Amino acid sequence: MDKKNALRAGAVTAGTTLMMLLMTSPALAVTRDDGDDPGPGLSIAETLGLYVAAPIVLFLVIAGLVIVGDKSRKQPTES
Repeated sequence: MDKKNALRAGAVTAGTTLMMLLMTSPALAVTRDDGDDPGPGLSIAETLGLYVAAPIVLFLVIAGLVIVGDKSRKQPTES
């Protein structure tokens, strides 16, 4: 019985995926829509800065604030 249900689930998933792919029309993405006004493209440096450097810097700032604000760490005491 489990094999039959698995086969049915696979068929439904494959059918749904196929229908979704057939319903989309990527060829229409080539034509411009009314009011479509794309700006100038990004350079390689701007792209790397926006999608690589900025998230890394943001992560480091947040991690630094968490470390500085951590009160549970014990300060070493001199004896």
